[in-house]
Amino acid sequence: MNILFLTLLKIDTLNERGIYHDLMREFASHGHKVYIVSPTERREKKPSSLTKEGNVHFLNVRTLNVQKTNIFEKGIATLSIEPLFFRGVKKYFSNVKFDLVLYSTPPITFTKVIKYIKKKDGARTYLLLKDIFPQNAVDMKMMSQTGLIYRFFRYKEKELYRVSDTIGCMSEANRKYLFRHNPGISKEKVEVNPNSIAPVPPVEYSAERKAEIKKKYRIPVGCKVFLYGGNLGIPQGIDFLLETIAATDQDPEMFFVTVGSGTEYERIKHWFAVRKPQNALLIDGLPKAEYDDLCKIADVGMVFLHQDFTIPNFPSRLLSYLENRLPVLVAADPNTDIGTEVEAHGCGISVLSGDLPAMTAALEQFCKLDSEKFEDLRANSRKYLEENFLVSQAYTKIIEKVK
Repeated sequence: MNILFLTLLKIDTLNERGIYHDLMREFASHGHKVYIVSPTERREKKPSSLTKEGNVHFLNVRTLNVQKTNIFEKGIATLSIEPLFFRGVKKYFSNVKFDLVLYSTPPITFTKVIKYIKKKDGARTYLLLKDIFPQNAVDMKMMSQTGLIYRFFRYKEKELYRVSDTIGCMSEANRKYLFRHNPGISKEKVEVNPNSIAPVPPVEYSAERKAEIKKKYRIPVGCKVFLYGGNLGIPQGIDFLLETIAATDQDPEMFFVTVGSGTEYERIKHWFAVRKPQNALLIDGLPKAEYDDLCKIADVGMVFLHQDFTIPNFPSRLLSYLENRLPVLVAADPNTDIGTEVEAHGCGISVLSGDLPAMTAALEQFCKLDSEKFEDLRANSRKYLEENFLVSQAYTKIIEKVK
């Protein structure tokens, strides 16, 4: 089959790992011809380009800056990306008859491209619902629910749902939310198809190798290492992460490693410079291999979500923790099911974001676990991944909708 994939994440090779790289590689491995359309942002100062890697084609369309920019440019870029992608698809792929169009949110503004391919080729359409916009912007007080901008994007959101033959949600809570707020959607067109990866076999570093990595980053030995890796933005509820670090600053049993980038990075960097916490380390975004090294020496992976969210987020950073057999500590809003799922599968602890006493109690609980209990959590973590988040499972669900 010919597969068209539309995404805001720049992809110009499949020789990398990630939820979309892994999924597209899975399609290619089954002999499908894959056509990926993604941005080349203005900051790169490169024109649009078309390249090929085996049976995978990469169309990188020049756009405004979409990721890690201010809200105004992000908004304009989100609106302009649809006509840019549309022109790119017509220019470079007009002779290709597509069987399936795959696309993920954000953004919600791909409908013109999707309708064009659906009408031209009779292609099936599949939405990977990773973000519920514009409600997430309302939750973060970036947009008013009574304003014209909200109504415009809400219309675009509903249009995207209408044009999609199937909608794959990240979790059961996502699926229920979609029905509750969009009662016109047919239950038959919605399924749970979560973030997924092609995991590498578990690797245990020797004590000597772990010591080398800790020395490299000046991470003390003899304490539990709590790792937060990923985007550092408002949706992650970074204030609660900093409150947690500050509240445990005098506890020699705990050390926090924060790795990532995003709109809140400079503010966090300033906080570290002023407070100079003795129990924490801030690292700017790392290459995947180096981040994986930190996962190998960490004891617990952490997930933070802003306490004001009404939409049920399910962050993909969870998968790196599970892949590396890390128990998980979740601090999330009451509407997501990521925390309850982690606890139900016996691989971690969940607290409400903002509940500092519950958070410190959870941290202490991890520190007091004996080695046998800790190994049980580690085994359950990998088991949870392999039973629920394999890219082969996601591929099968999608392909069954096209048959």
